[in-house]
Amino acid sequence: MWFPDKTRVGWWKNGYPQYFGKVINSTNYIGIRVFIEEEEIDLYKADIKEYYRELDMQHGILTRKFTILHNEKETDVEVVRFLSVVDSELAVIKYSITPKNYNGEITFIPYLNGDVRNEDSNYDEDFWKETEKSAADYEGYLIMKTKDNPFGTPTFQVATTMKIVVDGTVTEISNQCKEEYVDNTIKVKAEDGKTVSMYKYVAVTTDRDYKGNELVSNGKEVLDRSITKGYEVLLDEHKKSWLKRWGMADIEIEGDKEGQQGIRFNLFQLFSTYYGEDPRLNIGPKGFTGEKYGGATYWDTEAYAIPLYLSTAKPEVARNLCIYRYNQLDGAYHNAKQQGLQGALYPMVTFTGVESHNEWEITFEEIHRNGAIAYAIYNYVNYTGDKTYLSTYGMDVLVGISRFWAERVHYNKKKQVYMIHGVTGPNEYENNVNNNWYTNKIAVWTLKYTLEVIQYLEANGHIDRINQLHIQKEERQKWQHIINNMYFPYDSELDVFVQNDTFLDKELMTVDQLKAEERPINQHWSWDKILRSCFIKQADVLQGLYFFNHEFSKEEKQRNFSFYEPMTVHESSLSPSIHAILAAELGLEDKAFEMYHRTARLDLDNYNNDTEDGLHITSMTGSWLAIVQGFAGMRTANEILSFAPFIPKGWERYAFKIVYREHYLKVEVNNEYVSISQEGLPLIMKIYEEIVTLPENGKITMTLKQQKQQQLTSTV
Repeated sequence: MWFPDKTRVGWWKNGYPQYFGKVINSTNYIGIRVFIEEEEIDLYKADIKEYYRELDMQHGILTRKFTILHNEKETDVEVVRFLSVVDSELAVIKYSITPKNYNGEITFIPYLNGDVRNEDSNYDEDFWKETEKSAADYEGYLIMKTKDNPFGTPTFQVATTMKIVVDGTVTEISNQCKEEYVDNTIKVKAEDGKTVSMYKYVAVTTDRDYKGNELVSNGKEVLDRSITKGYEVLLDEHKKSWLKRWGMADIEIEGDKEGQQGIRFNLFQLFSTYYGEDPRLNIGPKGFTGEKYGGATYWDTEAYAIPLYLSTAKPEVARNLCIYRYNQLDGAYHNAKQQGLQGALYPMVTFTGVESHNEWEITFEEIHRNGAIAYAIYNYVNYTGDKTYLSTYGMDVLVGISRFWAERVHYNKKKQVYMIHGVTGPNEYENNVNNNWYTNKIAVWTLKYTLEVIQYLEANGHIDRINQLHIQKEERQKWQHIINNMYFPYDSELDVFVQNDTFLDKELMTVDQLKAEERPINQHWSWDKILRSCFIKQADVLQGLYFFNHEFSKEEKQRNFSFYEPMTVHESSLSPSIHAILAAELGLEDKAFEMYHRTARLDLDNYNNDTEDGLHITSMTGSWLAIVQGFAGMRTANEILSFAPFIPKGWERYAFKIVYREHYLKVEVNNEYVSISQEGLPLIMKIYEEIVTLPENGKITMTLKQQKQQQLTSTV
């Protein structure tokens, strides 16, 4: 659930969003207080003999085990928790107590607490009000509703319902309701050496899915069927579902334990956050692990997440991510209108399609994200072959975005070229620049792709769709004129694409000239100093070389990579993966491996000193991209699947699976050969640029080719 935060600033100007949206923390349903005799278990105060905590990523289970000592009494405790991936409205907690040397009484107090706050709230604001609550023996529920807001955005209701099952002899039970709080107090007889377990089943239902007066009844239905199945059955179903996900997505690495742990940790976090069941949902950059970025949707999804979900899940998962943007097309039109422009401007930050971020240099200058939405459509159709998406959903979005670009450019009569001024590219360490190369590139590409789609639809009997969108000949001619005459900054002496008009006016220096104590610079330098420096936060020109890889020669990629990478500080979580992929393609294997480890272990090793803000969920896809598109060289340009693998130094083997159209492939690479096997009909593909046919339900094995370039040479 989200809420519009009251962040209107004193220097508000026309075109600013009226609020900054944020996901709000809802009812705390995991709470369980436990007493041994009259003493509450408090690990901060307790004498702990043993402690063990495990995140079982293979099965999606969190377990804590500890032994505590109190007045010579020794007690074993085990707590198991999982959020069911079979039933998305269900959470289950098992709390087990085993006295080791005494008989006594254990008291469990499972509760629901609606008195919650967001840690990042500017005003320590309470976003919720209680509408209804109830507690009875072994059960209770709490309904909370978001408060009315001055912006007229919808309010939401959330019902949290619990039922309790106790495996032991209950001696006393009571319950209570307080403001925004309900609980049960359950006293259980405890005997030496015998385990007493309490099972807390929780259902979370919202008025997004049910009528307000049906929230609790539907929650109880979830709990009743779950309790009927029982804990062990629910756990087994949950485990099997996770194993099925891993069966499609796991990457195996031999010879690099840290690299193996990193990729699996990232995949687990991604699939815990989003698995595509609901087109109303998207992926926040922090998922559910932190409040930074407000839990909103960014362009990270289209640029970084969709490629992974295309290959590791059913096609409808990526399709739903695309449909999410289609459903918010009206909001994109609204955003453009706010700027006095035609067409659709997709937001930088959103929950509804309407922009909800109020930093001008991000919100209305970083417009390249509009192209990422169009690129995601191309990526989906190119990978899956689902061209029906173009006539049903994609065309509306592409035309809206193209109309925005045609309005946002201006024509320089003196130079007879189109330009785009006042933008921020992917490198957010430069604001309000003119002619960011990547922005100009993706604008032109969008116009070109939209024209190609129009021609395809015309040729395949969809003239009615063209007419519905009122696409006139004159409009198409203007788009083509922009395509033919767009200006792209370029330096003939360096022979590189220039990041923007004034980038080469800066004092150019490489990252290795920075003092270690100044890194990361975003935590040590003033914003003014950063903006005036040449240092690059993340791939910018190189982002374009990644997206449109097949349009550029290897020599062009080499020159631009050698120029820009040494100036890149990689202080965006989105940066390492793009550099890893390009480095791998260029034979810079050591650099590719360095960037892989950076993206794979970004949060585990806290590379950018910011993990406390939450995990970098959307950029966790980067570790998968670095292996599959980087080390294995997977490409799908022009609807031809291809691979060009190498194996990093020190690795003995790596293997992964992908779904490609109706084919289920396994790619395995060791120090001698490349093996690709599949379940499916014959597939024509490329390996090291050689056209091959992968037999039906068959396998191809080829000798591994290593074309290593020893070092990166900077042209700065």
